[in-house]
Amino acid sequence: MKRLIGILVVTLISALFLSIGLYFIYPDVSKLRKVYPKKTAFMEYREKEWQSQGKKKKIIQQWVPLSQIPPYVIKAVLIAEDDKFWTHEGFDYEAMQKAIEKDIKKRKFALGGSTISQQLAKNLYLTPSKNPVRKIKEAILTWRLERNLSKKRIIELYLNVVEWGDGLFGIEVAARHYFGKPVSELTAQEAARLAAALPNPIRYNPAGTSKFVESRSDKIYEIMVRRGIVIPEYEEMLSEPAKTEGGDLQDTPEPVPSDTRGSHYDSNMNTGKPANPSRPEKK
Repeated sequence: MKRLIGILVVTLISALFLSIGLYFIYPDVSKLRKVYPKKTAFMEYREKEWQSQGKKKKIIQQWVPLSQIPPYVIKAVLIAEDDKFWTHEGFDYEAMQKAIEKDIKKRKFALGGSTISQQLAKNLYLTPSKNPVRKIKEAILTWRLERNLSKKRIIELYLNVVEWGDGLFGIEVAARHYFGKPVSELTAQEAARLAAALPNPIRYNPAGTSKFVESRSDKIYEIMVRRGIVIPEYEEMLSEPAKTEGGDLQDTPEPVPSDTRGSHYDSNMNTGKPANPSRPEKK
């Protein structure tokens, strides 16, 4: 009997290591350099969830290239979710350490502090579960994504697959759903509100009156102003209709925010040049 139990334990451990080790070679993440995934694992998870609840819902998503996303939209998301994105190699060890310390105090395993690269790995290939095995798989996939894709491609994919509401995926759908306009026309404050809702997009409405969203978006916007990403007076000036010589009113052009940076927070913040989705830059 003891021998049989020993064989079962060894078999289970071997199967566990095999299932984890498989993620070192599968799936082929290099395809993401040129191809958009048709549907992510997280989208499939949501569909199964709706089916089990008897809900007839569909995924709403619309892909948009990075070149059509204003820099301040990208930066608002980075400030909210992963301020060291451009400098780390997939993992923010300082944030992870703080998350572990918090887990120990609360006596639970959550292990927050996920970077955008980690979130992308989870959204593309895994489930939202927080068990240790899933976190190991996520780490392996994150390591592979960082070594096969450029930073610009990673953020482009993330902005197009991240959940922004019940059945709403991607920044373009979020912009149209909450603010009635394409992402290219979002204001910096609207971008801050969308970014503020990301910790729990099912619970928080970016266009609603949630105190959490209002407080967090104000902080994000304040950081953008301090860094010189946004100039409030310039935005206000361009948002007002201008008079023509004949006295008629005409709409002013879309504001082009400053891409300079201040000394507040991480001075390495930089979005670089927009990527072309058909020919993304290789790392």
